[in-house]
Amino acid sequence: MRNRKIITWAVITISLICFSIALVFGAQKVAKEKEIQKKDDIYRQLEIFSDAISVIRSDYVDNVESKELIYGALKGMIQSLDKYSEFMDPDTYDEMKVETEGEFGGIGIEIAIKDELLTVIAPIEDTPAHKVGLKAGDRIVKINEEITRGITLLEAVKKLRGKPGTQVSVMILRETEGKLLDFTITRDIIKVKSIRQAKVLEDRIGYIKLSLFQEHSAKDLDDAIAELEKEGLDSLILDLRNNPGGLLNVAVDVAAKFLPPGKLIVYTKGKIKRQNMEFKARDKNSRVEYPLVVLVNNGSASGSEIVAGAIQDHKRGIVLGTKTFGKGSVQTVIPLADGSAIRLTTSKYYTPNGRSIHGEGIIPDIIVEYEEPKKEEAKPKTEEIFEKIEQEPQPPVVKKEGYDNQLLRAIDVIKAIRIYKTFSMAK
Repeated sequence: MRNRKIITWAVITISLICFSIALVFGAQKVAKEKEIQKKDDIYRQLEIFSDAISVIRSDYVDNVESKELIYGALKGMIQSLDKYSEFMDPDTYDEMKVETEGEFGGIGIEIAIKDELLTVIAPIEDTPAHKVGLKAGDRIVKINEEITRGITLLEAVKKLRGKPGTQVSVMILRETEGKLLDFTITRDIIKVKSIRQAKVLEDRIGYIKLSLFQEHSAKDLDDAIAELEKEGLDSLILDLRNNPGGLLNVAVDVAAKFLPPGKLIVYTKGKIKRQNMEFKARDKNSRVEYPLVVLVNNGSASGSEIVAGAIQDHKRGIVLGTKTFGKGSVQTVIPLADGSAIRLTTSKYYTPNGRSIHGEGIIPDIIVEYEEPKKEEAKPKTEEIFEKIEQEPQPPVVKKEGYDNQLLRAIDVIKAIRIYKTFSMAK
């Protein structure tokens, strides 16, 4: 009887094993069939594409080169993915490579497609665009009388760039004012300095304006901080307003200046495993002690958002200003055999706490809307001057030339942090 039970259990076990194997093979077969079905579907779609090309070549009123048809199809296909991905023909790809060399003829703005409109991320300071008054958030409606609807980023760059001394006209929609404005801008050689200003403002509070994340920006920042420390700096305001970004590794190095080694600064996530990367602080000489305020606005994008997000998530400093642009995707340029290339979005940025930057932006800890500086009051008349002289002497007033309302609030925050620290130490 016992032997019969053993045999029965053995038969059941073998049956279960066989059933499990059948399930595994069945699942593999279904997966394989689905993969074949996908491939068949692609081939069917390619047949439609091929048929369309044949119809165009045979029936279209004018003769069209095959390359033009293929390029047009690639352009439309890749542009439909997202606003940052695009196909570049050889000429456009060459234009893009010129841009990375760091010196070119243009007007000095960073642009993006936002809400399907060509939008100014930020005008670069001391460039033609900045001098005529273009602002972050301006929508470029026309370039040289041509409507920009449907234009790609690189097409727009190509139209705006040109020989120094030549002019380009742009019509912009300034939504905050509900106005259409026309500008005629004279192109110039665009040379961008990373550090626009570095000085001690008052009461040992340092101020550094970082305009772009270029190859030497992290070193330039280090040098600037070292110089200010010689003047007694013991706290810092890092101004990233209208900083449109730049090199990812440089943004990481900048954030690492203020975070302990080993802290996560940003990570990327994509479809392919190799696109998932983490970037951590590695600077052994980072400044982690003194109070820090980071200024941002809607012209702060990409690298600026990485720095602000890392400082905010690690509670290393206070982020002050207005919501940032929300450009947090990574584009990879993939050259093709004929000299053309594809710029493809391959991953997205996330802050240390897992917040997506793309489309969301960084919301400051303290929101302060920018206010246009008031015009200088008319000079007093001669009688008023003598009246003031005859009055009792008053203590001198500290002039804060060039201090906008956001910067003034940042100074107040630094002072508040110092006071709070003294309270904590007294306990």
